[in-house]
This record gives sequence, C-alpha cells and structure tokens, in this order.
Amino acid sequence: MAVDPAELQQRVRAEGLLEGDAPVVAMVSGGRDSVCLLDVAAALCGAGRVHALHVNYGLRGADSVADQRHTAELCAALGVGLELVNVGARARARALASGNLQAWARDLRYEAADGLADRLDGADERRVNRPEGQRGLDRRPPALIATGHTASDQLETILYRLAASPGRRALLGMAPKDGRIVRPLLWVTREQTAAYCRARGLPWREDRSNDDERYARARVRRRVVPALLSVHPAAQGSVLRTAAQLREESSLLSELVDRELGGADAIAVQRLADLHPALARLVVVRLAERAAGEPVPQAGERVPEILALAGRSSLGRGGRAELHVGGNVSATLAGGELTMVRLPPR
Repeated sequence: MAVDPAELQQRVRAEGLLEGDAPVVAMVSGGRDSVCLLDVAAALCGAGRVHALHVNYGLRGADSVADQRHTAELCAALGVGLELVNVGARARARALASGNLQAWARDLRYEAADGLADRLDGADERRVNRPEGQRGLDRRPPALIATGHTASDQLETILYRLAASPGRRALLGMAPKDGRIVRPLLWVTREQTAAYCRARGLPWREDRSNDDERYARARVRRRVVPALLSVHPAAQGSVLRTAAQLREESSLLSELVDRELGGADAIAVQRLADLHPALARLVVVRLAERAAGEPVPQAGERVPEILALAGRSSLGRGGRAELHVGGNVSATLAGGELTMVRLPPR
C-alpha cells in the first residue's frame, strides 16, 4: 500500500488536533503507529514542541531493551526530547500477580504521560512568573498527550467493548480528543502507518505480545476482525462511520441530560418517572458515573427497580432506601429524590 507522507501530514494538520503552540507529549512504544505519530508530530509542530515518552515495562527481556534503544535512536534522529520510564522489579511483580497486565501497563503509561504534561505546564508557568524586572513570556496552552491509536485500533476497541460491556459507550469507540488526550491518527489504518514509515525510511519494532491470544484484544484482532471482514470487505469503514455518527448524536443526548439535571447531583423521583425511558436511563447513568468518577453503563438498566423501590409506602413516610446499581455506586432514595453515592471498594 503506497502512502504519500506529505498528504498524510496535511490531513492530520487539517484535523486540527495538533494546532496551536501547546507542548505535545507523544507516547512512543517503538511500533509502527507510534513511530508514525512521532514523525508527523515533529513535522507539524516542530521538534522542539514535541516530547516523546517511552515506558520500559521490562516484561520482554532483551526485546524491551531493544525497544528502548530504538526509541532513543529515533528521537535523536528527529531532534525530539525523550523521557524514559523504567519499571522496577517490585512493581512488575505486583502487576504480574494482579492478573490484568494490560490494564496495569495502560494506567502506568497514562500516569507517566500526565506527569510529564504537568511538568511541561509547570515549566511554562515558571517562565511567566519571572523575577521583577525580567520580561515574562505569554503562557502557552496546556500540554497535549498524543497517542498513536489508529482506525484499526478503533475497530478492535468497539468490537471488544461491545462484547465486554453494555451500553452505547461500546459503540462510540475512542474520541479524537478527550480532554488533553488527542489521537491524530484515528482515521489511519495500521497498514497505512507501516506504509508511511517505509516511505519515510523509519524502521519500527514489532511487539509479539500484540498477537498473544492469551489477551482478549489479541483474540479480537486475530479472529473477530478477519471474520467481520469476511462478511463484507467494507465492514471496517461501515463500523467506523457508524461510530462517528453515534459520537455526534451522543453529544446531543449529553446536552439533553445536562439540561434535565441543570448541574444538580440529584433528580426528583417523580420527574425521573415522567421522562422518556431512554432519557431516564441516561440521567441515571450520568448521576452514577459522576459519583463513581468512572463509567457505570449498567446503571441505566436499574431504572425500573429504582422506580419500583421509590413506590414503596415506607418511603412516603420519610424512609430511605438504597440499591446497588453497578460498580461501586449505590442509588439512594430519600425525600422524594434520587442521588448516587460512591461505595468503598470491596
């Protein structure tokens, strides 16, 4: 597959995710997608604005060392600064014992990226607050965190979430921009990032664990995606266009929920009962997720039980009732109102 690097860079520029003069933390594993991301970011933003982050988990022995060395050589060639995070043996042992290695690795690298972005913002702040008599500089926008997620990753994410969790969140996939996180390559396939790197003469590293079918994501990649494409060759494009449309529609639904709650952390039970069932589900999910600080999509399924619980005569005499709605969240009914409370971890 032939890819014109200039055209790909121009398309990324047109998306506007890397515009402005904010520092960019590029998460670089050394694989084709992150190598493509780093080169594009350096070309569009200038090498001085880009800061690469590489996390060496130490899980693959010599391969981990080679990935780190490759990333350092790439950054040196592009003139990009590099921050290396090496995971200690104790943390690695705890992660191996936890049983969810991929989630641990994901949380660790995003925590490291947040830390680097915060330090870049702090350095900017110090430049502004110089001693009296020295000229300060205008503070730049907050640092961005750029990931190399591609359209191929998007398809796998949607299929995995659809199988693993209820609710429309599964069908929305990853957003191009989520807070300070940006995904400039979300419209590019994995094959296209490889073609870009070949055209630019940029080598990359292959992580064999990506195809290890002990992990659910690998099974989706190696089994489910090929099966889907065998049904129709345009399946990937169809799924991704549907997800994009649903994200737009989801923003409209979010506005309806905002309007209904008006910034409150509670809703009158009678009002909840009067709402369209779909809107009632969204309101309950919003309240639950606001209390939990994380997704609780299953909470929407508990609306009938919440309303049934609210109809008990004891509540009409000033009573109180609670119902676990998923995650670490409990729905509390008292005084004719529904609120959500975060429970202690089990």
